[in-house]
Amino acid sequence: MSQSFVVWVLIGLSLLTANLPFVSERPFLLLPWTQSPRTGRPAWLKWLVSLLFLGLLGLAAYLAFVLIGQAFFVASDPASLGWFMGKLALAMAVVAALLAAPGWLNRGHPVQKSFLTRLLEALAFYGLVGTLGLAFEANMGNMFRQTWEFYAVTLSLFLVLAYPGFVYRYLLRHRKRRAAPPAD
Repeated sequence: MSQSFVVWVLIGLSLLTANLPFVSERPFLLLPWTQSPRTGRPAWLKWLVSLLFLGLLGLAAYLAFVLIGQAFFVASDPASLGWFMGKLALAMAVVAALLAAPGWLNRGHPVQKSFLTRLLEALAFYGLVGTLGLAFEANMGNMFRQTWEFYAVTLSLFLVLAYPGFVYRYLLRHRKRRAAPPAD
């Protein structure tokens, strides 16, 4: 796997994940204010569930980093390529299942995400894509030390990639759907 291929994969994944919170009404994070009011849970329990969810998401990202970053990969060997791609698919499936859980838990409940919720989801996706990038870097060889400037620039670039989704959600006019005419 070449470095330029990995960079383009990360840019494409960043473009997709940066816009996802803005084009979808489905919640990706289990935040206290987005949990279904039907459950009747007290506020402290909603916060505890949210912290547990974010901890699980962080643990999944860390395990994906370890699994991918320390994977043995030789591009010319089909067995190592298959093993590496299997580990990558497993890590992506676990993270995707975790991110799908809040939407599944709120099924049947109308969700209106606020801008803050969308921004927090975009930041979570930034962390996940950044972790994947660090894992690829660790897999290819030595990891370079990143300071706060690196993270400030990459976060700014990630938010710039989110601009089309922001324009779609907040700046374009969306026509209201009309109700279907009554049947005779």
